[in-house]
Amino acid sequence: MLNDLDERIVRALAEDARRSYADIGQSVGLSAPAVKRRVDRLRATGAITGFTVRVDPAALGWETEGFVEIFCRRHTSPETIQRGLERYQEVVAASTVTGDADAVAQVFAADMRHFERVLERIAGEPFVERTKSVLVLSPLLRRHASGSPA
Repeated sequence: MLNDLDERIVRALAEDARRSYADIGQSVGLSAPAVKRRVDRLRATGAITGFTVRVDPAALGWETEGFVEIFCRRHTSPETIQRGLERYQEVVAASTVTGDADAVAQVFAADMRHFERVLERIAGEPFVERTKSVLVLSPLLRRHASGSPA
């Protein structure tokens, strides 16, 4: 669990991971070396898992987005689903879920035909019994984890 100061540092980094420690320190009331020590500790404990860049999928030519519900054959482990899906670069996120489906995968594709080919390949995995998909018309809200769920 993060304390308030660590949470403010994490939020600042989540908004812009390129911010300097001095800039973050100024906004949270710490020196740059103190911020660096806290960030190093947060990385060492696994609270911060890395730094990355967020890219608009459309900039990469991925104009079509959808979610695929995956219904698996009996006794399929989450590890089997993960191994099966991680081979597809179009699958950007996947989770086991409650409800009728066993898992859901977020898929980006260049166009409708590309999405259909990916869906067919996923449906052809040996652990998949059937799939159900929905296409995104317009994303309404996208957030990235950056603090408490309050």
